Amino acid sequence: MQVPLPARWLVKTTRSAANLDDASAARVEQLLLLVPQDAEAVPWQTLPGGAALRKVAARHHGKPPVPLATTRLDNAPATSVLVAGVAADAAPFRLLDTARQLVAAGLAEQPASIGIAACGFDEETAERFVRGLFRALQAAAFALPKFTREAPPRPRLKQLRVFGTRPRFNLRAAEAAAEGNNLARWLTAMPPDRLGAGDYRRLVARLARAHGWQHRFLDEKALRQAGAGAFLAVARANPDRDAGIVHLRYRPRRATRPSLALVGKGIVFDTGGANLKPFKAMLDMHMDMAGSATALGTLLALTRLEVDYPIDCWLAITPNRIGSRAYTAHEVLTASNGVTIQVVHTDAEGRLVLADTLALAGRERPRLIIDYATLTGSCVAALTDRYSGVFTNRPALHAPLVAAGRESGERVWPFPLDDDFDEHLKSDTADVLQCAIANEGDHILAARFLSRFVPEDCAWVHMDMAAGMRSDGLGAVGTKATGFGVDYTLELLGGQSAGPCALASLAR
Repeated sequence: MQVPLPARWLVKTTRSAANLDDASAARVEQLLLLVPQDAEAVPWQTLPGGAALRKVAARHHGKPPVPLATTRLDNAPATSVLVAGVAADAAPFRLLDTARQLVAAGLAEQPASIGIAACGFDEETAERFVRGLFRALQAAAFALPKFTREAPPRPRLKQLRVFGTRPRFNLRAAEAAAEGNNLARWLTAMPPDRLGAGDYRRLVARLARAHGWQHRFLDEKALRQAGAGAFLAVARANPDRDAGIVHLRYRPRRATRPSLALVGKGIVFDTGGANLKPFKAMLDMHMDMAGSATALGTLLALTRLEVDYPIDCWLAITPNRIGSRAYTAHEVLTASNGVTIQVVHTDAEGRLVLADTLALAGRERPRLIIDYATLTGSCVAALTDRYSGVFTNRPALHAPLVAAGRESGERVWPFPLDDDFDEHLKSDTADVLQCAIANEGDHILAARFLSRFVPEDCAWVHMDMAAGMRSDGLGAVGTKATGFGVDYTLELLGGQSAGPCALASLAR
């Protein structure tokens, strides 16, 4: 079975530096406007339908709803106008949350054309707010996979107009980020019978051909030759024998050694293995490959941006099954860098597949490795599903890691990685325990475990994706699969430009 690729964004987008007026409003069926939260600061007289909007907004007191006001213009398309108020100094996450609610209300009307603008703010703030609206609209208008007898209705939206933005608004970068996030969400939402390990790797091969990536697949034979015993233990109960590690290379001209390696956990379904998960804990385990989807979506976005540094992407793809061949507690495994591991819990399989994948990625000696994984429940317990946890072997990166989360609206919090935590991972029969029997601080212990498989001369960031799945959506995204990490990484690597300067400083 060939897994379908997500549909490309086919909405024609145009940008105008001119301020919004009645004539431009008449060119769209719907207007989505962000205005100052303080109603007295809103330039109502300049907005299409401003007098009516002002009257509606005046009826609300306290925290304004989203939308704050609506009206319909007396023009040929009977343009619907929806307005939301937001503070000029709103944090990016709050802005994106407001934008998502406004977009959801607007798309409910199924318009064929939409205009977006931010009115009543200085130029820089307006540009930032329009970018947030654009991001929320791209996420909401993207259809996740659906398998019903009747084909879902085709979206009417065909045209998007961005009003009042100067050339600094990088439309190409915004579209690249959205395409990467949409790919990550598409893959994460795919049902497990439609995206098994073999299906996944074949889909990735098609993407590689489409985007010019070098591609190789390390199957079980190749992994045995590489000594990847940790990964192979998890894959052992897979009846289809189609698990393995995908290695993708993006190479601009005159580039060889990777500057950046993206590594993703791709457990296409996680039963927990011999330590079988209970019913509710297993319901969403087809989404346990979200880390690999984020790594792949990030690679796609950086490719679209045509960054001038080389990138490797490593995807650890396998199910964690139960069966007569399933690995068990107290087995001693040997990873590809020679480290021996005593198994404690078969539902801690993510750190095993990442161990070998990180070690293999490290052999290429990239300057920076970033790995993504829905790894531990303890990170969710520590942060909830609104933040994700980050760890690094370069403490100086803590401030830029937090700043990238704040600016992208994909918030993270750094955790310690001190070596005294290794006391909990001492084994009598191997170099290291897979995990501790007690669950306290498991997200920290998992990161300490993974650090053994990263070369010391490589800067490393590990993301424990507590916010990879959230039933109510998060920030700009309204779906359970959030695609968390794509926008974050682009911000970390240089914001809208995703240029090499930030990468160089991160990799020191």
